[in-house]
Amino acid sequence: MSKVVRFHRTGGPEVLEIDEVDLGAPGPGEIRLRVRAIGLNRAESMFRLGAYLEEPQLPSKLGYEAAGEIEAIGEGVTGFAVGDAVSTIPAFSMTQYGVYGDAAIVPAHAVVKHPASLSWSEAASIWMQYLTAWGALGLIGQLAAEDAVIITAASSSVGLAAIQIANSLGAIPIATTRTKEKRDALIRAGAAHVIVTGEQDLKTEVMNITAGKGARMAFDPVCGPGVEALAAALADQGTLFLYGALSGEPTPFPLFPALSKNLTLRGYTLFSVTRDPHLIELGKRFVIAGIEAGHLKPVIARSFPLAEIRDAHRYLESNQQIGKVVVTV
Repeated sequence: MSKVVRFHRTGGPEVLEIDEVDLGAPGPGEIRLRVRAIGLNRAESMFRLGAYLEEPQLPSKLGYEAAGEIEAIGEGVTGFAVGDAVSTIPAFSMTQYGVYGDAAIVPAHAVVKHPASLSWSEAASIWMQYLTAWGALGLIGQLAAEDAVIITAASSSVGLAAIQIANSLGAIPIATTRTKEKRDALIRAGAAHVIVTGEQDLKTEVMNITAGKGARMAFDPVCGPGVEALAAALADQGTLFLYGALSGEPTPFPLFPALSKNLTLRGYTLFSVTRDPHLIELGKRFVIAGIEAGHLKPVIARSFPLAEIRDAHRYLESNQQIGKVVVTV
């Protein structure tokens, strides 16, 4: 029997339970992992709440990112062996699979042999953040040297990944934070500029930084009313990537900035990358090369044991963290 985190009803962190479950053997095209570490994501807390892109089938597992050793391999799986150290890419539906637990069965196409230099916690913290940021900024947006990019929720794991990727491409990462408490940490994390939106006007500051041109791109998981300020701070023919709904408020369409500056407002999720095997391969190569070169380095905000999964979710939702929240098993 395995210890598997599930929820039998939607709601807050209190609905998470550690159940004894017989996972069985992996089926065709699947791999069974002995999980050593789990990387937490806001997508999972939204799924737990019943407010995500897909509806949970109760009782539901959850979780996209884990690292551990292969325990068993299903029929038709090649390129892996029992005992391999691997991590998982969010390339599956949580209505079918989940990695919260001391063991997990996952589709083989979502399993990667990560760089040996990474700890279990680091290996469980790379794919969601780096592929999400790379897919928008590097792949679709073609961010280039000297391009300015506004990164909101910059202290999140994806926000920090976007800062690192922007720097690796020679671009200018402009991080935003609501309060000044995280300003110094964001500068240390590589942000070229930090705008404290609770005290400073976003458009004014971005225009000062860019000599009046505006930013070529904005990367925003918050949405809500703040998209109007982001649109106003973009350059002519700029792109605003919308990849989340942390605000919880209605998101207005910034009509006049969009018209006057020929803006592109693009909805985006990681699955734009992970549903395409070719793009997954490109993304894997980019991330592994960045890690090996030292350009990309996951930041762990705090670790919790599996028994404290509820507290880990409470901390995830507190917005106190700078970097990734991890559960060790």
